[in-house]
Amino acid sequence: MKFEGIYTPAVTPLDQNGQIDKAGFAGVLESLIEAGVHGIIVGGSTGEYYAQSSQERFDLAAYARDVIGTRLPLIIGTGATRTEDSVEYAKAAKDIGADAILVSSPPYALPTERENAVHALTVDRAANLPIMLYNYPARMGVVMGEEYFSRVGKSKNVVAIKESSGDMGNLHLLARKFPHIALSCGWDDQALEFFAWGAKSWVCAGSNFLPREHVALYEACVVEKNFDKGRAIMTAMLPLMDFLECGKFVQSIKHGCELIGLNVGSVRAPLRPLNSEEKRTLQTVVATLKRTVSQITSGANHA
Repeated sequence: MKFEGIYTPAVTPLDQNGQIDKAGFAGVLESLIEAGVHGIIVGGSTGEYYAQSSQERFDLAAYARDVIGTRLPLIIGTGATRTEDSVEYAKAAKDIGADAILVSSPPYALPTERENAVHALTVDRAANLPIMLYNYPARMGVVMGEEYFSRVGKSKNVVAIKESSGDMGNLHLLARKFPHIALSCGWDDQALEFFAWGAKSWVCAGSNFLPREHVALYEACVVEKNFDKGRAIMTAMLPLMDFLECGKFVQSIKHGCELIGLNVGSVRAPLRPLNSEEKRTLQTVVATLKRTVSQITSGANHA
């Protein structure tokens, strides 16, 4: 499997009782397919997997496969503190016919690079599916580094990495020493740099509610190789990226979905929704972004 394009880590809609809203989830998936994203991830941090029971995760993945069918690739997250649990999520992904799995570091455990590599390869053996690694040390507590990549990179299934360390040094390491592991941008305000270094995909939570704008940046940089246009789009998107890093990431993504008419509900505890002022600010940021990117892609502001 080749990871190319925009991959959306889908939000998980909740009803008024805090239970998963399957009809709302289907609406999210259909909106993404209609908007032209290139793949969907279920069981990522944007989907609040950490606040779901194992059965909810199994059911949500299977339901996503039913809704999506073969229209888009489906990637299933296997994140868990225990390797045994990650293995079960990987097996379930295999059973439902997922196209790939997302493999992260076990949070809180703080494994060494060798231990972390053994974890990933154990999950790999359980599913024998294409793997996108997920390097997110801010959430997991450890970074995937050269020793880790040297070990896991020997598996034919390890085909890509969502690099979310924010460390350009790791981006350079991967591009130079591990070119067979395809780069996927996982740090939004570095998207332009990732594309310049050869990344062909971007896993971006904001595409839940601004899919066309994220696709536009990907197409400008990767398809058209027009980095002047890409810089213009990126400039328009930076205020959103700055807002999303205010400390209420999932809440902001979910409210963004509400702004475009998707009923996704609130977030699960311990998180709390945005306050009124934050909602107004996000609404202004989104409106300005959509207007500006529309002008750029139509040629109004771009030679």
